[in-house]
Amino acid sequence: MPVLADLVSALRTGGVEVVDLTAPLSASTPVLQLPPPFANTASFQLTEISRYDDRGPRWYWNDIRTGEHVGTHVDAPVHWLSGKDGPSVDRIPLRTLIGPAAVLDASDRVADDPDFLLGIDDVRRWERDHGPLPEGGWLLYRTGWDARSGDQADFLNAGDGVSHTPGVSPECARWLAEEAPIAGFGVETVGTDAGRATELDPIFPCHDRLLGAGKCGLTQLRNLAQLPAAGALLVVSPLPIVGGSGSPARVYAFVERS
Repeated sequence: MPVLADLVSALRTGGVEVVDLTAPLSASTPVLQLPPPFANTASFQLTEISRYDDRGPRWYWNDIRTGEHVGTHVDAPVHWLSGKDGPSVDRIPLRTLIGPAAVLDASDRVADDPDFLLGIDDVRRWERDHGPLPEGGWLLYRTGWDARSGDQADFLNAGDGVSHTPGVSPECARWLAEEAPIAGFGVETVGTDAGRATELDPIFPCHDRLLGAGKCGLTQLRNLAQLPAAGALLVVSPLPIVGGSGSPARVYAFVERS
């Protein structure tokens, strides 16, 4: 097909760049911490099976242990009570996992206020500058938070028993779920909601509204600063865990370069 041949050519010549948006997955990858009495997910663990030795003389391999929601990962609609009748991660339509990306940059606001909540007016302002949000695409929320991802304490930014990380207002979450044409919403933080989301109504409004509307979440992204505000093509590759509520994912974007 000429379109695919043109893409391959552009990748080879540098006309299209592939930007990796995925955080490396290791034992030091920051993980969400819920307060008691709630249960928490396991951190990522890599256990060696053999490495060119008497356990396996010509091969190296490992077992892994991880939670579905560790590192850069997808939230499937079934992850939340409001989406319990929606698709699990293995049943997310492929057309949802590949689509145009809109990148909304609020890093300057977050630098002054780590509890900043994105509002409808902020999205409307982006649309006035760049056009409507992409039909069936993804809204990626850049906050600059990926600069903290090398350290769990800095990434979760907890103080006074509360995590101070940016998120989305309840009104904006409802609007993104019910009125915006997007298929998913991505962030650089540990989850799609603010650290203080238990203080909002409803609690965890992004999870409640977007997953309840059959849309997907995407977290712990990196390198959003390397994407244009509009025009990139996002590719999201979760594991098809049967019945899974989510999955670690490799996420990257195709970006045209002049």
